[in-house]
Amino acid sequence: MMNKQTYSLAFVFPGQGSQSVGMLNDLAASYPEVKHIFERASDALSQDLWSLVSKGSEEELNQTQNTQPAMLAAGFAVWNVWCQHSTVRPDWVAGHSLGEYTALVCASAIHFEDAIKLVATRARLMQEAVPTGVGAMAAILGLQDHEVVKACTEAAGNEIVSAVNFNSAGQVVIAGNVAAVERAMVIAKTMGAKRALLLPVSVPSHCALMHPAAEKLNEYLQNTVINSPKMTLIHNVDVASHSAPEVIRHALKEQLYRPVNWVDSIKFMNDQGVTRFVECGPGKVLIGLNKRIAKDAEHYSIYNPETLNEALEKIHD
Repeated sequence: MMNKQTYSLAFVFPGQGSQSVGMLNDLAASYPEVKHIFERASDALSQDLWSLVSKGSEEELNQTQNTQPAMLAAGFAVWNVWCQHSTVRPDWVAGHSLGEYTALVCASAIHFEDAIKLVATRARLMQEAVPTGVGAMAAILGLQDHEVVKACTEAAGNEIVSAVNFNSAGQVVIAGNVAAVERAMVIAKTMGAKRALLLPVSVPSHCALMHPAAEKLNEYLQNTVINSPKMTLIHNVDVASHSAPEVIRHALKEQLYRPVNWVDSIKFMNDQGVTRFVECGPGKVLIGLNKRIAKDAEHYSIYNPETLNEALEKIHD
């Protein structure tokens, strides 16, 4: 049977923050494709990634150098299960931060083993760029985007803090030096933020502190084979799709120290005629955001046999 690419359908892939120990155990029990993908990842890294994900410690899984390859393998594993059991393919893909790499793999732009090694390197470079305890990230809830940007500007002083993830209306993540992030949280509260929460991460992603890591990552990107995606892939940094490998490399480099424009990405696809969004990978973080951004669209999340069956039932030829 021929695969059918569907214009009104987008698959989106989660990034760090959606991981949990045992996250794909139920799916793996029914679908051998899951463990097969993790075996490929483990071979590429010389590390037992499935053991870490299925029965490791939360603390170990949450270390950036483990989280990034684990989430890429998990998203690609769920994608493979979908592809084995449905002929429907999305015309559009996107990924939140690290999830953009998963989207590139699923769109046949980067070979899976190459991407696994690349994100493991990305994670190491990010951790090396900012020693543990120097950077922080926090979620600001209940302010408009421009208000969060203003709070960061007022709080920065001679340090770095900026708005880095525009996730949904009223939910913006900030990142930078610990003290500057804490000052911004206080200012945001005085401006009327409902909540300001420090996030349990070891690296302040998508802010200027990541610039040195981005320069080093670029060297690895130059040595990674990248092809034109077979689907329309929307990048975080510029909410645009690119087919030239050099432009994709540049977007991935810039993504490391520039904001994730998630709201604009989902809005753009919705405005172009996407009426169904499927979060492909562990957790339900993106479906929660996407429902608030594209309120008129249908939203699905695939992470276990029940959610897979629901999506298969609703999304078919």
